[in-house]
Amino acid sequence: MSELKHILVTNDDGVTAPGLLALAQEMRKIARVTILAPDRNWSGGGHVKTLDRPLRTREVILSDGSVALSSDGAPSDCVALALLGYFEEKIDLVVSGINPMANLGHDVTYSGTVTAAMEAIIWEVPGVAFSLGTNENHRQPLDYSVAAGLAGRIVDTLCRHKLQPGMLLNVNIPYLPLDQIKGTRITRQGLRVYRDRLDRRVDPRGREYFWIGGDAPTGIPEDGSDVGAISTGYISITPMQLDLTMYSAIPTLGDWDWLSQVSS
Repeated sequence: MSELKHILVTNDDGVTAPGLLALAQEMRKIARVTILAPDRNWSGGGHVKTLDRPLRTREVILSDGSVALSSDGAPSDCVALALLGYFEEKIDLVVSGINPMANLGHDVTYSGTVTAAMEAIIWEVPGVAFSLGTNENHRQPLDYSVAAGLAGRIVDTLCRHKLQPGMLLNVNIPYLPLDQIKGTRITRQGLRVYRDRLDRRVDPRGREYFWIGGDAPTGIPEDGSDVGAISTGYISITPMQLDLTMYSAIPTLGDWDWLSQVSS
């Protein structure tokens, strides 16, 4: 990636999210930046491909006066648009974020931040997702400056090396002052603990509806995992791929007689 010239910046929180602007400003120190992001919040939307309607884009002026593009599609739609020919200039790297909450463990299958980077891998462009490990009880406006600066250093490191084909990076940065961040850890996906619950409610017309709620997820801070790294003040860098095959099960399943008739 030593020839990094053009970076696409996107997110899942919407084109006007402060985390996206902080990330884009930092990426501009490295290469030319183009922003194409959703026109609304897609948090938890997962890996989406819009096929049943046209996608539309429009220009947006961000708070620093720079021009961005928004789309009425999902984060992965934004990346697909960009890499399938929306822009004439080749895109060398897709950077997604900065998400205001961590994306750890099983979160990656829900996260629009991470699945935007996954979409990049499908089109053979390196992708990196950045998320901020804030406390669930944090209510004040977030300061993205430390995370954005660290994201810049991580991307600068990528410029001096080369990711393996088919690899994306899921990066989670602790929400701490710079002098309290201990460094980086190359991690595996950890185990999230979800506390979702289903609320049954009735609308004013007497019709039942449902709301998925519950307490914020936690995680098991095992050594070597993304959850463990964040919980101890380290930046978690998790190399990921789209191949979800459970290779250890192939020999066992191969021994089963799949087409035998069930005895009556």
